[in-house]
Amino acid sequence: MSPAGRVDPYPTYERLRAHGPVVQAGPVFYVVTGYAEADAILRDARFGVMDDALRDQFMPGWRESPAVLSISRSMLRTNPPDHSRMRRLAAGAFTPRRIAAMRGVVEAQADALVDAMLAAGRGGAPVDFMAAFAYPLPVGVICALLGVPAADRPLFRRWATDLTGVLEPEITPDELAVADRGAAELRAYFTDLVAARRRVPTDDLTTALVQAHDADGERLSGDELLANLIVLLVAGFETTTNLLGNGLVALLGHPAAAAALREHPEFAPGYVDELLRYDSPVQLTSRMSTASSRHGGVDLPPESWIIVMLGAANRDPGRFPESARFDPWRPQVHPLSFGAGPHYCLGAALARLEAQVAFPLLLRRLPELALAGRPERRVRLTLRGFATLPVAPGREAAPVTVAGPPPGAAGPTP
Repeated sequence: MSPAGRVDPYPTYERLRAHGPVVQAGPVFYVVTGYAEADAILRDARFGVMDDALRDQFMPGWRESPAVLSISRSMLRTNPPDHSRMRRLAAGAFTPRRIAAMRGVVEAQADALVDAMLAAGRGGAPVDFMAAFAYPLPVGVICALLGVPAADRPLFRRWATDLTGVLEPEITPDELAVADRGAAELRAYFTDLVAARRRVPTDDLTTALVQAHDADGERLSGDELLANLIVLLVAGFETTTNLLGNGLVALLGHPAAAAALREHPEFAPGYVDELLRYDSPVQLTSRMSTASSRHGGVDLPPESWIIVMLGAANRDPGRFPESARFDPWRPQVHPLSFGAGPHYCLGAALARLEAQVAFPLLLRRLPELALAGRPERRVRLTLRGFATLPVAPGREAAPVTVAGPPPGAAGPTP
């Protein structure tokens, strides 16, 4: 929980792992570092997220916190059947067919952002990759899905940064006040957007959720409507922003691997999975046990609080040999960065698509791309990423042209 531990948690993970894949850290408190154990617990119906009764026990007065209320009323922090009901209402926007159809939009947005980076970096000036590319690409995509006007998109970075402090496993009263401020801003924004969509419906996810609420309040309550819009927005870009920043630093630190991806963009899916494993944008999640179970040789009684360390599980040497090494050629990576089981990230395929487009494009168009200073990590553990990432774009690659055969030349021999 120290600032140094949050900035670089991996040494602590290994010290925890030495005690076993599941470690008891208190009377009802357990930490999971093993891949197999983390995967099993996330899929086990005997484990759920913290419900209202437990929040009453651990956080008296939580209903007075806009941040806690916004998270707790969303699909992120609810159990079946409420979780299943809310997830179904949003799932239509994230089908494989719809995600595949968005590739052209993602490519066009990424190209435009590289153009802007080149202009900003002309003459060798450093560019903050997080502000210039890693944030605007995913926020533009998720805002398009939600129907958020382009002019409003710059507002969300600070609001989301403030709100997501509430996802940390430990938060001070001052940090909670900051999270509440961000949540209040987001709730006010989406209250206005919901009213606008009632007046003029459009073809977007916000309109679909508003209509579900208005048609039958049992399908989606008013608090659930606002909470899920906030979580869809924040989760839709926070994790991808961090994936892009963490991934770029990893690639720049491994020039041979970067060169291979530059020449072979078709390798991008394997690279992205390894980047997710190597430095996960989401480092942990939590579960509460509802019944006795046994995982990793440890008995877990009812009402145990389990911290599932996704970042540690992704570096479990029992699952990934030489786990501290970045290796995009690993077979069957299957990182746990997006979770597993009922709460598997709804937007995982969209995040993967954005990264699979972004990294080959950046490496191809900006072959001289390099760090231009010391990156600054956010002092967060749950959502791991950079606050600033200065880069020098360098010169753009020359356009590749393929000359045709000279007049009268013979064609290729079959």
